[in-house]
Amino acid sequence: MNIQLSFMIKRLFVLIIYASPLMHLAQDFSALWKGHFSYNNITDVVKGNNKIFGASDNAVFSYDLLTNELNEITTINGLSGETISTIFYSASYQLLMIGYENGLIEIAFDNDPNILTIVDIIDKPTIPPIDKRINHFNALENLVYISTNYGISVYDLDRLEFGDTYFIGNSGSQTKVTQTTIFGDYIYAACNDSAGLRKALASSANLIDYQNWQVISGGSFSAIESIENNLYAISTNGQIHEIINDNLNTRFQYGTTPVDLRHVDNYMLVTILNSVYVYNNSFNLISQAQISGEYPTTYTSATVDTDFLYIGTSDFGILKTALLSPFDYEEIHPDGPLLNIPFSIQAGINEVWVTYGDYSLFYNPFPLDSRGISHLKGEEWLNIPYEDVLEAKSLNAISINPFKNSQVFVSSFINGLLEINEDVPTKLYNETNSSLEYLILPGRPDYIGDIRVGASNFDKNGLLWTVTSRIDRPLNSFNPTNNQWKSYSFTDIIPDGFSGDLGFGDVVIGNDETKWIGSFANGIIGFNENGGNMIKKLAGEEKNMPSNSVSALAIDKRNQLWIGTSVGLRVLYNTSNFFTDDNLEVDEIIILEDGIAKELLSEQLVTDIEVDGSNNKWIGTASSGLFYLSSDGQKTIFHFTTDNSPLPSNSVSDVSLDTSNGTIFIATTKGLVSFKSGSSSTFEDLKNTYAYPNPVRPTFNIVDEKVKIKDISENVNIKITDIEGNLVAEAQSRNNLRYRGYNLEIDGGTAYWNGKNLANNIVASGVYLIMLSDLDSFETKVIKLMVVR
Repeated sequence: MNIQLSFMIKRLFVLIIYASPLMHLAQDFSALWKGHFSYNNITDVVKGNNKIFGASDNAVFSYDLLTNELNEITTINGLSGETISTIFYSASYQLLMIGYENGLIEIAFDNDPNILTIVDIIDKPTIPPIDKRINHFNALENLVYISTNYGISVYDLDRLEFGDTYFIGNSGSQTKVTQTTIFGDYIYAACNDSAGLRKALASSANLIDYQNWQVISGGSFSAIESIENNLYAISTNGQIHEIINDNLNTRFQYGTTPVDLRHVDNYMLVTILNSVYVYNNSFNLISQAQISGEYPTTYTSATVDTDFLYIGTSDFGILKTALLSPFDYEEIHPDGPLLNIPFSIQAGINEVWVTYGDYSLFYNPFPLDSRGISHLKGEEWLNIPYEDVLEAKSLNAISINPFKNSQVFVSSFINGLLEINEDVPTKLYNETNSSLEYLILPGRPDYIGDIRVGASNFDKNGLLWTVTSRIDRPLNSFNPTNNQWKSYSFTDIIPDGFSGDLGFGDVVIGNDETKWIGSFANGIIGFNENGGNMIKKLAGEEKNMPSNSVSALAIDKRNQLWIGTSVGLRVLYNTSNFFTDDNLEVDEIIILEDGIAKELLSEQLVTDIEVDGSNNKWIGTASSGLFYLSSDGQKTIFHFTTDNSPLPSNSVSDVSLDTSNGTIFIATTKGLVSFKSGSSSTFEDLKNTYAYPNPVRPTFNIVDEKVKIKDISENVNIKITDIEGNLVAEAQSRNNLRYRGYNLEIDGGTAYWNGKNLANNIVASGVYLIMLSDLDSFETKVIKLMVVR
């Protein structure tokens, strides 16, 4: 049987058996979703099929050695989003195995978009979750020996199924196996936790019996590897030993414990935090790649291809350097943000800003972080390192100046407010140059404390409003055009600023210039400086608040206030009488689920709420993913989780909408992704309305991709007729909403036509008239559309 036929049979076998309950093929979401992952921190690097593979925190990329092309494998392609611990490439089977901290294994096949997910180890009830980590893959023909924190499991690449599991500790106990290798007729295992080095006859049919595993040395070992007729092991004290006749001979003492040992081609590679040592098969040092001053980082792993060394790093992706003269380095990784832990995001027009925070649910910023800022402009990422942010720590909320998009303000929950112009941090506002105040510790009036600036927002006049935690005058306004600051007291409702409220979760501004502020302990706070600094709070069970901890707010297009709390969702429908009506209450949203009335998002910690062009609501939660609700909340259009979407985590930190194109950016605790919802903002009139593609050519899939009618007004009627005036399709805002299956749907500022007529047939070639009528202003517009089939 030739190799090509054999491989085709194996691939067919995959398709047949993937329906097993312990494995499945993950869906590719690349049509509407996009991943924005960081590839700076590399966990592992391997070579295979003229490519170098690098595994970051929870995504993988490949670097083509022939074309230099970079390709990403992420949750968009079907990866789980969990934390990767190791990877392995099988040249014989043309696949990449990915092992995870939680015991999950996934397989990515060459030239195949499907990801095979294997959950056997995760589902093992007899193994504690903390012991399921995948440490290493080692292949012998069709079998892969998987080193884990409980022992060794065997996986058959021919059958794509698990074989035996070996518990090789004393008396058959579970023990941490860090690495295995085949040497002569034996399989050797390096064990941690003083379990030593062990070996067993590889051909034995009874390796499941721990008594067949011989201890050849005590102690703790981090790695073992063979090269030709030599066998080496590394102990956790940093020594590398050559094993001769099962006796250990110490060859070298490293300054720090090596993090990786592997045999690639004819080389033995030892990676420590600041160097990669390259040995030949006689353990003669032929090269040493040390940390470069240009790339201050730590090393994690390394591999070789012909004349080049590829080193995984914690900050710069993969560094490529000459094998025998490793002095000049080339940085290799896909474009992406700094980190995979976005805390706050803010989208503008074809851009998004990202900070990495953070503070706890109780608004505690300690221990302090020192992280930079990322900015996606179009398709390119610009990363601002911490060294350039004027020593501002715990960076969180972001506000883009609507009158000057190149000016951005980022809150620091320890140092004040950072101003950025043209992507360059230019000024840090604190108690010396603004009305911002630092907190004062009780009994320590001399202590210059933190300036904990959090949520911020611009009003329609160009004033930036910010809130500072744990002071008496937390609300500040700043006019960037004249550098004027003002601060406002909350002592009428919070007598003790230091202990009365730990923090403020969100700030939104209504049409009447009321500032709505979500607090940790005082529910909703409304403030309006016009007419005497009116201030009022709405809190407590008597106001139907499920919790006084308000984490998210949004004002929708009907001037209704949507309120996310630590345990549920509420809506304040009447915002106009907030300061005058003492009987105001907030309302829960009751939905019918399987005929049973239930409270929408009950007990959910709501992290963010965004309103799109259709007045629909995007709601992020701390543990249940992302919800997309109809304008009144009665219909769940989408509920995205890790099970049905590329979300890398169900813990959503923040959400932001690019209103120009309807792209929703979703920050999770394990990375940033975006979804093309299609809902764009509406326009005041129809003068810029257009349709595309126009003409519609035969190569365009009109049914699935749809004709878009862009930049329409908020309340519009659309009729499509043929040239003779026969009605083909009709839609009206608030009636023919998207995702309800109409041939002509309206979603905010965009309408979608699937090319079908009233009889549900695709229209013939010809000229069609798109007639728009604004139902409020009575403005009309006609667009000619050519369809060629």
